[in-house]
Amino acid sequence: MSVQVVSAGGRAWLRGVRDAIPLLGGYIPVAISFGLIANQAGFSSWEAIIISLVIYAGASQFLFVGMVASGAPLWLVVVMTLLINARHMVYAPNLAPWLTGNRWWFWLMHGLTDQVFALAHTRLPALPSSERLGWFTGAMLLAWFSWVGGTALGAFAGQELTGRWPLLNDVMPFALPALFVVLLAPRFTSWLWAAALGCAIVVALLFAANGLPNMAIPVAALLGAAVFFVMQSNTRAEV
Repeated sequence: MSVQVVSAGGRAWLRGVRDAIPLLGGYIPVAISFGLIANQAGFSSWEAIIISLVIYAGASQFLFVGMVASGAPLWLVVVMTLLINARHMVYAPNLAPWLTGNRWWFWLMHGLTDQVFALAHTRLPALPSSERLGWFTGAMLLAWFSWVGGTALGAFAGQELTGRWPLLNDVMPFALPALFVVLLAPRFTSWLWAAALGCAIVVALLFAANGLPNMAIPVAALLGAAVFFVMQSNTRAEV
């Protein structure tokens, strides 16, 4: 029996790795860009890698190195980083029902990114409870290591890569937004999700257009989630 459990866990882990492979198309180019930008901001290659290992927060990392390089006070850097990452307060409750029964949940939170959340929110409900931990671990570790590996590549060889292929300077910034579009597009088949996502998109655009790009992500995420839950509650009440 124990052999079967271990075998099932191993298959779930490998399935998580396999399902997360498409994320690499967005993670690696943007991570390369971060490693290069961190170097240009005065951070050493190893410091850039440590930031990706410990902070591992995409947009927050770009903000972090930019604010530190500009001489911003530490308290402001911390506040702004936490503000951007406040969207995880929306993500976690949606995945909690599928993983909270496991004692490793606290450590797995470090691997919860936007893309891993979108993938897990679709995959976890369809998996047996015995396979969910293995699947999530495999998916989030692949995403994490690809981000750290991309950062290392950008930090140590970014200038050489962009010097040899200048087009990379224009392509890399669009990799992550394109990945978001691919992950979100299937959700527009549901009117409930379409309304919530539409609200989030409009709010984010309004904030960005008015010079508040750092507020756009957390506010749009919170309002989009509020619209979803309110409309879902009204639908259930009518039924």
